[in-house]
Amino acid sequence: SSDTQRWAVVGGGLLGMTLALRLAERGHRVTLIEQAESLGGLASAWHLGDVVWDRHYHVTLLSDRYTRDLLRELGLEEEMEWVQTRTCFFTDGAFHSMSSSLEFLGFAPLGMIDKIRLGATIFYASRITNWKRLEQIPVEDWLRRLSGNSTFEKIWLPLLRAKLGDNYERTSAAFIWATIARMYAARRTGLKREMFGYVRGGYSRALDVFRQRLEDDGVYLMLGTRVRRVTSDPSNGLTVETASGSRITFDKIVLTVAPPIAAVLCPGLSEEERLRLQRIQYQGIVCASVLLKKPLDGYYITNITEPWVPFTAVIEMSALVDRDQLNGNSLVYLPKYLPSDDPSFDVADEEWRETFIEALFRMYPSLSDDDVLCFRVSRERFVHALSTLSYSDGVPPNTTSLAGVYLVNSAQIVNGTLNVNETVRLAEEALPDLLPGYNAGASRTGEPEAGR
Repeated sequence: SSDTQRWAVVGGGLLGMTLALRLAERGHRVTLIEQAESLGGLASAWHLGDVVWDRHYHVTLLSDRYTRDLLRELGLEEEMEWVQTRTCFFTDGAFHSMSSSLEFLGFAPLGMIDKIRLGATIFYASRITNWKRLEQIPVEDWLRRLSGNSTFEKIWLPLLRAKLGDNYERTSAAFIWATIARMYAARRTGLKREMFGYVRGGYSRALDVFRQRLEDDGVYLMLGTRVRRVTSDPSNGLTVETASGSRITFDKIVLTVAPPIAAVLCPGLSEEERLRLQRIQYQGIVCASVLLKKPLDGYYITNITEPWVPFTAVIEMSALVDRDQLNGNSLVYLPKYLPSDDPSFDVADEEWRETFIEALFRMYPSLSDDDVLCFRVSRERFVHALSTLSYSDGVPPNTTSLAGVYLVNSAQIVNGTLNVNETVRLAEEALPDLLPGYNAGASRTGEPEAGR
């Protein structure tokens, strides 16, 4: 077709994969370029001994419409398992279940007045619809005013520091609102209790099916390929130069990498654009996956408020995932969030193992070295952008000053938290900017598609 264009999508995470799929469905010739040897980005899987599971912890909520629509489109919805999970706090050296209203009322670390104020804060935040005004308020000021100083110091501050480090001081109240809004999304749709879901086989299974769908639709995959530069030339059009020195010409290019990386890859952007991209600060993650012979205590999430614990939380994935999926073992994630330029990213795996396992054994004295089957560390410097004051005012648009070069990345999530659902939603909502006249319900032939 004369309308067919050559597109490059740089970045093979779920964002790039979704964009590549939609572009190919409209009849374009799409090349998906990914630095890693496999697709999926933050959702990719790896080996833990003889178990294959996700590198980072992910769940699907009943209210995650975009994720569920995509899984349905890939024929995976029937392979979903839905489970009610439990939540816990590790405070003052003890575990306190927070999985029901009754347990919340009995939460010993807070007095009754503090508990009432904490509950009222969460309820109030879940009812807010004008999130933009919260961008003008520091999160600490907002939470102290609503929950009180005692609850802030005891609960909110340790959680903020765990997720944001000292950057919590620069973060707006919109950050905590987005976290609470996601948690309460299902309740607003009339569901009595949120359920967590996963695809049998984890994202390894979902990504295998997605990759096959891309290949069936004619998407050319360039894996293990690092992009060095994206340039625009009046005579040659748009060019992607790879680290190996090859140069490939395209009609359109969409970058899904973090803004600071995009600023480096595109030297032809205006000075104003590059400064805007460089100003966006990211939090990264060091996330340990620990395969154990036996389960811990059955809580999916254990939030930690103890300053001596080096990780953010304990995510016992096997409290959600059937242990048969893990060869009868238990899988635990120990995440630690850090600024993207933190020198701790260069700490060796063995040092992380010593630090993390020592703290885990101190929290769970019944564990021993014999119980640890595998320990692996994943490092990602660019996970989520910091929701600073007036953040949405500085978010870069999809279009750039380089004609035919587009930016679609996680920094453009302005009223939600980073998760798979928001990532897929971001891709779907960016398409009208990439393809003028785009109709989400139109197939590559232009006829309406049933069931999308």
